[in-house]
Amino acid sequence: MIPEHEVKARLRAAGVAVPRGVTAAGPERVAEAAAGLAPPLVLKAYGPGLVHKSDAGAVRLGLASAADAAEAAAAMRERLAALGVEAAGFLVEEQAAPGVELIVGLVRDPGFGPVILAGLGGVWAEVMRDTAVRVCPIDEAGAREMLASLRAFPLLSGHRGTPAVDLDALAGLLVRLGGPGGLWEELDLGEFELNPVIASPGGAVAVDARHLPVPPGTAVPDGPERADTDFTALFEPKKVAVVGASTTRPNFGNMFLEFYKLTGVPVVAVHPEAEEIAGVPAVPTPGDAGADYLLVAVPAARCAGVVRQAAGVPFVQVMSGGFGELDHPELERELAGAAREAGTRLLGPNCLGVYSPRGRQTFVGGRQGPPGSVALISQSGGLAGEVIKVGERRGLAFSRVVTVGNSADVTAAELVRWLAADPETSVAGLYLEDPRDGRALFEALMAVRGRMPVALLVGGRSLQGRRAAASHTGGLAGDGRVWQAVADQCGATLVSSQDDLIGALAYFQAHAARPVPGGPGVLVIGPSGGASVLAADVLDGAGLVLDPLPEPVLGALSALGVGIGSSLANPLEIPVGPRAWAGLVREAITAIVSRLPYPDVIAHVNTQSFFTYGDAAEPLYAYTRHLAEAQALLPGTRIALVTRNGECAPPGVEDEVRAIAAAAGIPVYRSVEGAAAAVAAGKRFARARADTPHGQATGTPHGPTGTPHGPVTGT
Repeated sequence: MIPEHEVKARLRAAGVAVPRGVTAAGPERVAEAAAGLAPPLVLKAYGPGLVHKSDAGAVRLGLASAADAAEAAAAMRERLAALGVEAAGFLVEEQAAPGVELIVGLVRDPGFGPVILAGLGGVWAEVMRDTAVRVCPIDEAGAREMLASLRAFPLLSGHRGTPAVDLDALAGLLVRLGGPGGLWEELDLGEFELNPVIASPGGAVAVDARHLPVPPGTAVPDGPERADTDFTALFEPKKVAVVGASTTRPNFGNMFLEFYKLTGVPVVAVHPEAEEIAGVPAVPTPGDAGADYLLVAVPAARCAGVVRQAAGVPFVQVMSGGFGELDHPELERELAGAAREAGTRLLGPNCLGVYSPRGRQTFVGGRQGPPGSVALISQSGGLAGEVIKVGERRGLAFSRVVTVGNSADVTAAELVRWLAADPETSVAGLYLEDPRDGRALFEALMAVRGRMPVALLVGGRSLQGRRAAASHTGGLAGDGRVWQAVADQCGATLVSSQDDLIGALAYFQAHAARPVPGGPGVLVIGPSGGASVLAADVLDGAGLVLDPLPEPVLGALSALGVGIGSSLANPLEIPVGPRAWAGLVREAITAIVSRLPYPDVIAHVNTQSFFTYGDAAEPLYAYTRHLAEAQALLPGTRIALVTRNGECAPPGVEDEVRAIAAAAGIPVYRSVEGAAAAVAAGKRFARARADTPHGQATGTPHGPTGTPHGPVTGT
């Protein structure tokens, strides 16, 4: 550990305030060295083994004079010697004035590189764990956002008559550590911690500093450096070759031959002896295939040899597992090296491949859905398959889906960069367990901030999840707080489930192109009962605000018959059911929004009531058509529909409701919880777009509201 006085000298040179202090080699020199300091004084011992000085009794506060400091140093040296610790010297400082104690630190995250942490410090750092994290570099606005996000922020901004601390000084300290040109660029991280930093109306002073460099010999990996790759042929191959299909015993290779026969993309099998397999022509080597996409489904030990024969093939996907994820990193290194030798880009290993209706690419069976504007990058092939099948049923239309598995070569970061410029893509979702080249991923997401909405689903953010991730893809995700920091800084949405991922993508697909602000206000409208009360609780938990109805609209609502037997409030209760006037929802929404432009409206219905108190789906369809008319009349408002208890409807009814809503670009959800998460995601992107210079949604709209044809639904 670097001695504290040396760390503080570096801080002082960087413009960070530290207490005035001196050092002495032994107790006998303390009085003379500290004679010019103003009491009260602080005495600290330093030396090998003194990482946590307070625990070892190597700190004394409130000393009245230099002589008292010398006497304390002699006693401290004896006490440390009894513990087997030798003090190399003593640091004497002027004691800082009291204030709010904070912790500020820098550390190298294994995925994303240097990150900065700030939070409640001193003895509260471990007890309260009230911290904010950001990936370096940060700017002053980011520093202020970190401080404002703390639960302890009221202590900083002035609480119950106490003066506010100097927030300018505190934000400046964070920028000097974690901003452009800050100490994070110079330090060997390791671990760097200031605890406490004392913040007061007079400034921010780092009274304790600790720096543990990376141990000698520890490798700090750099991300791969590659020229930009055009991934068009990955998603739209003119010809596909499959290695591993059998002439006698059907396997995964044979399954993919059948998939490609169904999509109609030209396909050839690679087999050393056969002339055809299952009606597909065969060639002896990958080099004979003339393909621009090669799928390899052979045992792991044979994969590198196959890839070496793939010279001239732009993309090779290794489906096989048994590499780093199963403790065989040497096979993975050999495979990546074989790809470099062949001059091809490697997808995987341990991945299912690519799905793109536009390019007739697939790794899932059955008929492909319509081409759309939604992209997905996933480390898990199984999860990607679920998102495709469930998402298409709920209305998602995909442009590009790619599974990256172990990411031995092609990474999520470079795919994000390419998708941002892809004219067929305007929305992106990611499922990751290990970012691999996390720093490049952060930079790629920052580059699309406010331009392409992104939803992130991360596996392994909990201790048990990280253990599962290690057995799945051979990598550990970083601390969950770092992923949240990445999302916050990049304007992306971090979701917690597959359903919420589909729901956010559906909302982006429907509404991202609308020029609607990202304010927290939401209007909720639906039938009376406990559902509206519960909806209010759910929206509050999602950070959404139920703004009161404007006074001028109350008369218009009363004229419509709204409010009879109930209050006029938000959530607004209106009769919805088989015997209610279906057009009331349109009239009520337009009357309200014309007077107070709510950016978002969540309309909910109890599907069960349409079939308990009636026996026809038409009233539900009529309600949905009127809601669609409201959306057409209000291009500056995003409407979402929640069909609660949809399982109570006869088969096919929900699909028809989705189709009617989709024609107007309205996403449909099965729960208020799902809708709330999606609305919050839409608002986050709208705020990022507003904060980004020239921010705008990318991609080509597919219809009058920027939505693809076909059902658009979420969870």
